[in-house]
Amino acid sequence: MADEPVKSTTHTQPPAQNQADRSWLGMKQEENGKTQGVPEGLWKRCPNCEAMLYAKQVQQNLHVCPDCDYHYRIHAEDRIEQLCDPGSFEPMWADLSPRDTLGFQDRIPYKQRLENEQTKTGHQDAVQCGRAFIKGRGVVLAAMDSRFMMASMGCVVGEKITRAIELGTESGRPVIIVSASGGARMQESALSLMQMAKTSAALARLDEQGGLFVSVLTDPTTGGVTASFAMLGDVILAEREALIGFAGPRVIANTVRQELPDGFQRAEFLRDKGFVDRVVHRHDLRSEISRVIDYAGK
Repeated sequence: MADEPVKSTTHTQPPAQNQADRSWLGMKQEENGKTQGVPEGLWKRCPNCEAMLYAKQVQQNLHVCPDCDYHYRIHAEDRIEQLCDPGSFEPMWADLSPRDTLGFQDRIPYKQRLENEQTKTGHQDAVQCGRAFIKGRGVVLAAMDSRFMMASMGCVVGEKITRAIELGTESGRPVIIVSASGGARMQESALSLMQMAKTSAALARLDEQGGLFVSVLTDPTTGGVTASFAMLGDVILAEREALIGFAGPRVIANTVRQELPDGFQRAEFLRDKGFVDRVVHRHDLRSEISRVIDYAGK
């Protein structure tokens, strides 16, 4: 959710009912009648309860609304920082970059779209992988980043996820994958769909070797990612209210022509139906993962 900064406005005589709000937002009424707003990005509105929140407070609360517990979508860097022991994350395969093999073009050429996304995020593609420690437990961690083309899974994402799984198989470390994706990347067509089988086959080999895979589902986890590795965890955890499914709820409702149940495709609904093992608050996720690793004896 993008920040909604309070912009500077000019009023010769501001309405009396707005004075309390202006004071609360840190606005200052000057002698000449002009109103000076707070610095951009200092406040943000919760999309769930619509409370105006101090952005730094939300950040310190792991990007969770302190009023209603709404879990904001977060970047891969934030996820790594929240889960891993300080300084323990060792990034791997960061130089792998996607190619426009098909010469695909929709609104803009895929090659240009990739360049734009790489400039925006500072990363080559939509997942970061590496070795790390979580409360002293050695793991292989992959964290998807929805900033990069909604973390759609193309060849590079599939390759890095597969390498992470294979590293876990070889090293005996548990594999932790934090999913957040819109699904397969249409700009890579069938090459993208192949990653579903590729990652699933790597997980089958991990299972044969007795390895542990903890899948963490965050908002949103949809499409080909849900239809492959995301739902193949030995233990599947989900953040509260995360959207999880294959097709979106509006697509399903329009297809079946029926009203869907309340909370359909949300984490709590899937837990009640047996598709998710536990719904975990972001504050507890690090501890829950380490507890699962201990239970599994890894």
